Amino acid sequence: MLEVAVRRQWPGFLLDAAFEAPRGITVLYGRSGAGKTMLVNMLAGLARPEHGHIRMDGETLFEAGVVDLPPERRRLGFVFQESRLFPHLSVNGNLRYGERLKPASKRRFAFDQIVALLGLENLLSRRPGTLSGGEKQRVAIGRALLSAPRALLMDEPLASLDAERKADLLPFIESLRDELGMTIVYVSHAMEEIIRLADTLVLIDNGKTVAAGRPEDLTSRLDLRPLTGRAEAGSVLTATVLDHDPKYQLTALGIDGGRLLVSLLDLAIGSRLRVRIRARDVALSLTAPEATSVLNQFSGVITEIADDDGPQVDILLDIGCPLRARITRRSVAELNLQPGQPVYALVKAVAIDRHSLGPRRTK
Repeated sequence: MLEVAVRRQWPGFLLDAAFEAPRGITVLYGRSGAGKTMLVNMLAGLARPEHGHIRMDGETLFEAGVVDLPPERRRLGFVFQESRLFPHLSVNGNLRYGERLKPASKRRFAFDQIVALLGLENLLSRRPGTLSGGEKQRVAIGRALLSAPRALLMDEPLASLDAERKADLLPFIESLRDELGMTIVYVSHAMEEIIRLADTLVLIDNGKTVAAGRPEDLTSRLDLRPLTGRAEAGSVLTATVLDHDPKYQLTALGIDGGRLLVSLLDLAIGSRLRVRIRARDVALSLTAPEATSVLNQFSGVITEIADDDGPQVDILLDIGCPLRARITRRSVAELNLQPGQPVYALVKAVAIDRHSLGPRRTK
């Protein structure tokens, strides 16, 4: 458990943040300039708070005016946006450098274990200049792990990678949690990474931690919608693969609201995953739809209507689980929508693309 409560004033900016990161992946999420990197630098010991404390598993790493352990004594591995590998060393040399930072008696992971976990066997003799961006980041992660950290700090490690390289690296980051049991603090501004990785989500805005909790809970709150995304805003749901329909290339997912059809997935029946349904992809009807191409139809009740002045309005539904819809203000007026009103929610199966899905381990 990483416990954080820190405060520092810069000219024109105040960072005042508090959160807890349990075992698993805690994602710090917010817009550019929100203070995420400043915060993670404080955890690493690269920047100093003026007030507060940082504790890891009960040990105080920082307490204002009392304790300020240097970075090398905090035992927090750091993976930056850029890999920062030593160009004159091979992959093996870079990994061994991390390993040499700790005596053999204090090493947490074996060299061969990390090499196998990150799929680096065929890269050991190569120099960083010959590696792809994703390969470099895997080596950087391996080097950090071999320094025997108690937790891992990752500051937007996928930001410089294209979509294909990101997709390749995400399973390796999941394996750090699932196979090594690492506590990870992960900085991101990409919702698809949250869907895929986050056990705990911490929302940061203008230097302050606004909310923390499960992504499923925070994305359903209308009061947080300026922070959880505008065009990409929606609900994050936990689902289970129920069955596949090869004829029509569809997969049925079980959610608390019933069955959700999506394009065919290459996942075993019983697999658990997260699915994001964008608010803009949800339509509403006062009567049960007939003769429509929309395959996903859920009966529910309006629980909240956002009080906005713009042309679009966000509405929160209860269909057995929270579901957000975004429709025009004109539609709200013409349908005379009110909290407590029964409605039908329609979601196109083709609207849920691969960026809206995130495999999750079975707990």
